[in-house]
Amino acid sequence: MSRAAFLACAAVLLALAYGYAYEIAPRLAPGLVWIVYTLLLFPTACILSKRLHDRGRAGWWAFAPVWALVAAWPQPSSPVGWVGVAVLAATLVDLALLPSQPGINRFGPPAEPPRA
Repeated sequence: MSRAAFLACAAVLLALAYGYAYEIAPRLAPGLVWIVYTLLLFPTACILSKRLHDRGRAGWWAFAPVWALVAAWPQPSSPVGWVGVAVLAATLVDLALLPSQPGINRFGPPAEPPRA
């Protein structure tokens, strides 16, 4: 998954989660709120895994930012939440700013064409 596709998917998922958290969730029973959040975590893990593959790493590394998102959402309120924010910041730098691994890796060909 290229950086542009990753950022587009991440923006859509964050917009859905934000809209849900502040528009729909306050009207629902607390037990129902976490069902939708859990459903949003699956596509999040999928796009993280695809981008990690493009960077040459196993998809299992997606666990760290997914955990961090759960720990820090919607606002960090403990030291664990702030550790989550730090993990999310490192993930942002790694997956959103750094280029794809050049050439073919064990996960397949690169998503982004090499720059001339």
